[in-house]
Amino acid sequence: MTHILLICKKELKSYFASPIAYLLMAFFGLLFGFAFYTATRDFVRFSFQSQMMGQAQPMNVNEQIIRPLLGFASTIALFLVPMITMRLIAEEKRTGTIELLMTSPVKDYEIIIGKWFGAIVLYACILGMSMINIAMLFLWGKPDLKPVLIGYLGLLLQGGCLLAIGTFISTTTKNQIIAGGVTFFVCLLFWLLSWFTAFDSGVVSQVINYLSIVTHMDNFQKGVLDSKDVVFYLSMIFFSLFMTSRAMDSLRWRA
Repeated sequence: MTHILLICKKELKSYFASPIAYLLMAFFGLLFGFAFYTATRDFVRFSFQSQMMGQAQPMNVNEQIIRPLLGFASTIALFLVPMITMRLIAEEKRTGTIELLMTSPVKDYEIIIGKWFGAIVLYACILGMSMINIAMLFLWGKPDLKPVLIGYLGLLLQGGCLLAIGTFISTTTKNQIIAGGVTFFVCLLFWLLSWFTAFDSGVVSQVINYLSIVTHMDNFQKGVLDSKDVVFYLSMIFFSLFMTSRAMDSLRWRA
C-alpha cells in the first residue's frame, strides 16, 4: 500500500508541476460554468413565463438543471480522459524510466494501481470545479442532495472506467499522441454503442447496449443507485487494469 501511495503522489506532483492539471481544470470549469449559466438562465426564464401566464407548473431543480449538467460533465470526460492517461506509462517508456520501475522492488500491480489512482485523484479535482456551481444552487434553492451525490458517484465510476482503459492503452505505446488518440477513439466507441442499438431490440443489440457506458450512467443522472451499474463499472475497471498488468508482464519478458 505504501508503494501505491508513493507512486500516486509522484503522478500527482508531475501533473501539478506542469500546466496540465491547471489547463484541464480551467477547461472543464469554463465549459461547465457556461453550461451552468445557460441551464439556470433557461430555468428562471421558464419559471417567470409560467407565472406570467398563470400556469403553476412544478419546477424541479434536480431534473431541469442538475441532471442535464451531470450528463454534460460526463460528455466532457471523453476529452479529459485521453489527456490525463496518455502520458501515464507511455512517457515512462519514452524516457526509459520504465526500466527503473520494473527493476525496483515494486510489484507491477502497485505501479498500475498507483498511476491509475493518481489519475483518478486528478479527475476528482477536475470534477470538484463543478461543485462551486452546484453549491450555488443549494445557497439559493432547495435541490435534493441525495441525487446529486449519486450523480457524482456515477461520474467517478465512469471516469475510473475510462481512465483504466486509457491506462492500458498507454502501456502499449511509447508515443503519447498515439496513446491519447486511441484512448479517445475507444472511449468514444463505448459512448456510441447505445446509439448503434437504439432501434434494435435483439439479443445481440441488448448485449452491445449493455456495454455502453452511457446506458449505465443514465440511472446515476436520475439519482438511482442500481447495483448492476456499479458492478459494470467496477468490472470494466478490474478487467482493464488486469489487461494492463498482462501488458506490463509482456514488457518485462521482452526486457
